Amino acid sequence: MSPSGATPSSSTSSAGEEQESSSYRLQLSITRLARLLRQEVDAELTPSQISALSTIRRQGPLTLGALADAERVAPPSVTRMVDRLAEQGYVERIPDPDDRRVCRVAVTERAEEMVAEARARKAAWIDEHIATLSGADRRSLFGAVDALEHLAGLR
Repeated sequence: MSPSGATPSSSTSSAGEEQESSSYRLQLSITRLARLLRQEVDAELTPSQISALSTIRRQGPLTLGALADAERVAPPSVTRMVDRLAEQGYVERIPDPDDRRVCRVAVTERAEEMVAEARARKAAWIDEHIATLSGADRRSLFGAVDALEHLAGLR
């Protein structure tokens, strides 16, 4: 027994349980926040389509293969998604000037407007709710942003 009265195995076990509990709490919080943010956007698009549009906006015109890699989905799935987005006027296919067999996907002005509006609504919701937190909680939350971006593959 250690001087604290805990056996080494019980302190290791409680540390593991604490991490598991924290991991679960983080997962649950992220999932619920994502759902709440989706509800703020009255979009006709699925979360996957919105994610694809955001990726195309952020990375520029992309080939379907590059978009599939970035979104971590199978190429046939991204092809179907891009077909739907093109039918709805959110993306356009642009022939690659160096290789006529390849096309790139770019967002349209309609997509730019929809994404900007959705982002503004989400930011307003976040700002409103962050304002209800204590100063210490706000500092903790802002301090975690870099780590969360890293986990999400955004950095």
